[in-house]
Amino acid sequence: MTAFLILISVLATAALSAVFGMAGGLILMGVLAALLPVASAMFVHGILQGVSNGWRAFLLRDYLLWRTIVWYAAGAIAAALVLAGVSVVLSRPLLFIVLGLVPLLVWLPRRHLHLDFTRPVHAVLCGFLVTGLNVIAGVAGPLLDVFAQNVDADRRAVVATKAATQLAAHLVKIVYYLPLVLDQGLGLPVWVLAAAIPLSVAGTMAGARVLDAMSDTHFRRWTKRLVTAIGAVYVIRGLILLAG
Repeated sequence: MTAFLILISVLATAALSAVFGMAGGLILMGVLAALLPVASAMFVHGILQGVSNGWRAFLLRDYLLWRTIVWYAAGAIAAALVLAGVSVVLSRPLLFIVLGLVPLLVWLPRRHLHLDFTRPVHAVLCGFLVTGLNVIAGVAGPLLDVFAQNVDADRRAVVATKAATQLAAHLVKIVYYLPLVLDQGLGLPVWVLAAAIPLSVAGTMAGARVLDAMSDTHFRRWTKRLVTAIGAVYVIRGLILLAG
């Protein structure tokens, strides 16, 4: 049953991510955190979301903002160097609470923030903060969106560039949790992970068609609503686990 739930979740959330850029990864992290040990959930999530984001970036490669990606990578490398000296693994209740609070970042008022990851300094800061949060909490899409919400670009350029930057963040997460997984075990059969990878690609391709048919206005409006609803569920779940 665990294998079935993971495979179905991978397919559905990859499609959702291809449309909204972050919601799918947030849901998948919650599913994995509920079914696997935290370190294994982080590692598996990193691999699957890395594949999903990588394939999404490839499909939309004509829209990639390469200058942003290069500067973001510099910040991500800096975060990786800092994380190399510490070991942080949240408990399951705290992980759900943090996962639930992260989406609130999308409601930060745009008029008070002028962050734009097409600016070099902002891109470096984005790479550092997003990579760090992604390693600790498992997801950082809403924080990434704070840096993307003021970008003057087509929604496909935003989704494509976010996918490429998230690929970098997930690669750091994979490396960070790999020693723990080697020590504690993966927590699920390897064949499940192998089967989930093509499903992630298939879901991404299906979601990309929906994105093409969606307007920029609906894209931004529904992203906020969806990730906020998911966040509320996660906070409640974390509090219940703490109380139990």
